[in-house]
Amino acid sequence: MAARPPGGGSSEPEAIEFGIAVLDARIEEAGVSFPATSEEIVGALDDPEIPYDAAGRTVSLDAVLDELPQRQFENETELLDAVYPVFDEKRRTSGGVLSALRDALPF
Repeated sequence: MAARPPGGGSSEPEAIEFGIAVLDARIEEAGVSFPATSEEIVGALDDPEIPYDAAGRTVSLDAVLDELPQRQFENETELLDAVYPVFDEKRRTSGGVLSALRDALPF
């Protein structure tokens, strides 16, 4: 006999969003129109803190965009493609020894 799952919710676990998923949602909410400059995007979103890992560590959008050589984005996809490596680097370098070990293991 199998035990029943806890009631009151879906069987799917809650997803934790961070990085470009959060930025994408905030851009949609703010109705940012493209093409846009870094300054216009930061201004439209009021320079939000964006979580970059599942632990909830954040970085300001202005700081992320400052790491890019590009200042003008033709569309949202171009922006998200440009900022992805910045979020990924922050995620990989912020977790400490345990996260590095976990990332190195094949399972």
